[in-house]
Amino acid sequence: MSRTEDTLRANKQSGGSLIGYFPLGYPTLDDSIEAAVAMCESGVDVLELGIPYSDPVMDGIVIQKATEEALENGFRLSNAFEAIRKITSRVKAPVLVMTYWNPVLAYGVERFASDLADSGAVGAITPDLIPDEATKWISATDAQNLDRVFLATPSSSDSRVGNASESSRGFVYAVSTMGITGAREDLDAKAKEVVSRVRSNAPKSLTAVGIGISTEDQVRQVNSYADGAIVGSAFIAAYASKGLVGLTAKVRELAKGKS
Repeated sequence: MSRTEDTLRANKQSGGSLIGYFPLGYPTLDDSIEAAVAMCESGVDVLELGIPYSDPVMDGIVIQKATEEALENGFRLSNAFEAIRKITSRVKAPVLVMTYWNPVLAYGVERFASDLADSGAVGAITPDLIPDEATKWISATDAQNLDRVFLATPSSSDSRVGNASESSRGFVYAVSTMGITGAREDLDAKAKEVVSRVRSNAPKSLTAVGIGISTEDQVRQVNSYADGAIVGSAFIAAYASKGLVGLTAKVRELAKGKS
């Protein structure tokens, strides 16, 4: 069973879910641990912990700056699992990591999956890995009973949407618009289309929409047709502005959109 899927299904009965992203190591490792715990205590239902990477090609400027600061302050991949262990010991929400594929390859696919499971995390989102090239990852996550989340985009063919949906475990990450991540005033109308295509190709799959969500109304809008709303840049910007106080206030604000 998938704890992530169980959480999303249960919450859908009362409205929906808020999935929150925060980068490990930002601004320091200890700070990111406290931020992650505070997010879960303030209304995040599923937590995504970003693993900083030196070439974050899919991330917007807010996330790029945060991950660059984390790396400059000494974050290393070896720090991630102990940090996750500390977070999962304090929260009930399912915890996933979001990571580019190169760090996983460098660390060792089977070793990464094993250490991830040992840390208490429930799985990983790999935005630049497509199922066609994920044979080793699928095998490793199956062996460790981990969720694996692939992306479906507006430009994906039906066959690729179907493959991403069938290969995912936990949920399918439906990208609301083409381009890099970051808060936007208006969500791309293509978000509904991507979710619809996922469900047409894999009726049992759950979907969460990410890239561009920053307001309570957007969280509510996304949860009206998907199974969860993913927020990242807005939370990091709130933390950068007012620290934990700003972050928890933003989480509470957006969490109102679940009902």
